Amino acid sequence: MSEQKYIVLRRQSPIIPEAGSLGTRVGGRASGMGPQTLEIEEADLSKAERDDLRRDPRTRAIAEPMPMKLIEPVDSEDAAAADNQTWGIKAVRAPDGITVAVLDTGIDPNHPAFQGVELVRRNFTTEGDDDLNGHGTHCAGTIFGQDVDNLRIGVARNVHRALIGKVLGAGGGSSATIARAIQWAVNEGAHVVSMSLGIDFPGFVDFLVNDRDVDINPATSMALEAYRANINLFSELADFVQAQSSFIQGTVIVAASGNESKRPRYEIAVAPPAAGTGIVSVGALQDGANDLSVASFSNNQVNLSGPGVGVISAFPGGGLRSLSGTSMATPHVAGVAALWAQKLREETGRVDSEAFMARLLASGALARLAAGSEAEDVGTGIVQAPLN
Repeated sequence: MSEQKYIVLRRQSPIIPEAGSLGTRVGGRASGMGPQTLEIEEADLSKAERDDLRRDPRTRAIAEPMPMKLIEPVDSEDAAAADNQTWGIKAVRAPDGITVAVLDTGIDPNHPAFQGVELVRRNFTTEGDDDLNGHGTHCAGTIFGQDVDNLRIGVARNVHRALIGKVLGAGGGSSATIARAIQWAVNEGAHVVSMSLGIDFPGFVDFLVNDRDVDINPATSMALEAYRANINLFSELADFVQAQSSFIQGTVIVAASGNESKRPRYEIAVAPPAAGTGIVSVGALQDGANDLSVASFSNNQVNLSGPGVGVISAFPGGGLRSLSGTSMATPHVAGVAALWAQKLREETGRVDSEAFMARLLASGALARLAAGSEAEDVGTGIVQAPLN
């Protein structure tokens, strides 16, 4: 009987349909987060075993792993800023601020932007530990980077502990890896999880056609089913993370909406993992002479927006680079989220996920946005840091 690999998300202990039928556990031991455990497994299952698990009430999601890729920047330039801080820092109203996790291509740990920050790193790829792409370093710099050459690039400069999960290498990654990495980040105490990545739907269709010899039409249908299942996977994972705030720290997951739109010709809806319920999806804004407008590439149906065009931040080797994309908007939101977490902890002594999410979403401001900006394009508006 043929088997396929699946990601299985379950509460409590696993039920094994037949002895030895489940594949190697992903993530090692189950995580103890409160009265229930969350288990993420990558399992080779027959159709009968998969159906048995679907009927198990402890099974929250079953999804075929899909390839993940960077939400690649749409523009890259040498860094140039007219003031002593980037336009994005001014736009989100960031003062100086908890543990933040960046799930990306890794980081350049020797970059001056990260001096004095405790970097807890875990490599989920088969590459070396450091950032070979630059994307992760740039995103981390926007969230918590220290000033470089007298230029402020970081939103939350008083973050002193950051979790750096390298989840994407030269060959991309897998939604199974992302699920594991989210679990790792929460277990390590992350209040904010930032992800500037998305599912590679065309890549999965190509895999089905070329590796499994499936015709293009059924391959597309199969990929759509896997896509839907992965949205459910991330929704269930986010729901579990939020529910655990009664027992551990509250956590908010922030993810890029994607750069597939070609405005004004057409707009594409937010892609997973950002499409998952309970995950804050982020759109990108650009700075104009008199107002902020939606970037031409930014996907819609977002929850919040952030600066995403001409964003200057750290780049491997010690320098700075200007990049554009929803990948650049997401760390602005993540950095502001860290400041809101700090504010909540000062006010109440703890960070509750529901209150945390509410404060973050309610911070969105519409005043500086161009007239006629639609809610599905900008969400509640441009994210704003708390005022002291």
